[in-house]
Amino acid sequence: MALKFSILDQSPIAEGSTPQEALKNTAELARHAEECGYTRFWVSEHHDAATLAGSSPEVLIAHLGAVTKTIRLGSGGVMLPHYSAFKVAENFKLLEALYPERIDAGMGRAPGGMPRASYALNEGKARDASRFPEQIDELRMYLDDAIPEDHPYYGMKATPVTDNAPPIWILGSGQDSALLAAEKGLPYMFAQFINGEGGQSFARSYRERFAPFNGSKPYQGVAIFAVCQETEEQAERVASSMDMALAFGAQSKPLSGTPAPEKALAYNYSKFEKLLVEENRKRMIVGDPVQVVDALEELAAGYAADEVMLVTITYDFKDKLTSYKLIAEEMRKRQTG
Repeated sequence: MALKFSILDQSPIAEGSTPQEALKNTAELARHAEECGYTRFWVSEHHDAATLAGSSPEVLIAHLGAVTKTIRLGSGGVMLPHYSAFKVAENFKLLEALYPERIDAGMGRAPGGMPRASYALNEGKARDASRFPEQIDELRMYLDDAIPEDHPYYGMKATPVTDNAPPIWILGSGQDSALLAAEKGLPYMFAQFINGEGGQSFARSYRERFAPFNGSKPYQGVAIFAVCQETEEQAERVASSMDMALAFGAQSKPLSGTPAPEKALAYNYSKFEKLLVEENRKRMIVGDPVQVVDALEELAAGYAADEVMLVTITYDFKDKLTSYKLIAEEMRKRQTG
């Protein structure tokens, strides 16, 4: 089976731009991804985030479905511990009714923001992530209309009733999420763009311990930051914005959005910050089309992955469009030639 390529977009806000512009760009990028032949397009959930506009993936997916025709759309992901599994199931069943067989229900257990946002989402209570495995079972029960007879809610329907249920994905950046996906017999996406260490080991654990559910088979992807331009020099220039944003984020230093390359390249990094940039490059692939796709194929081989999901953050939206187009063109050359 040919390696699949997909996109996760976080609706990043560039310095000097607005959240409205970022969301408009996400919609344009979804159309672009469809034209380029990407398999799926996911959007993220972040709260109280000044530099990311995507706070409600289900709402954004509904809009993206209206401006695309064929590409799969999903959440990367919904932070399930904040919510009722029943309400999340109804959100995704509604999306499935609107866009049949195009919806992915990607679930994570991370907070998606700072503690104050978690308390606000949980009405002043502490978030209980320990229930995440149980919530996954509940979500599947509601999506599949499979409430057992001895359950208090037997006879209830998560509506609208649809012919098919959106597949649940487990998203994560550690061993626990990999083992949970294996235990539940669900597809798994490892976020190397969040954690640059240990992913291949987690992927092996997932495949070794996979327990099929209703005939399911292991399916595993890896998500990575990627920046591609016509030349390596151009790619490094574009990627400097992300280098600076990640380094500042790791130190909780404020930025009003993704900085321009000119600002990033002029910045005087401390020794510690230079080490941060070097460490963060474990989560990134940067280069010209041949270099990037070579590295992506090597990455996928190391994971024995079925799919690679790309996360690209640039100051100039045109550079992001170019990056995804060049990767798609190089990928298509290799798969058809």
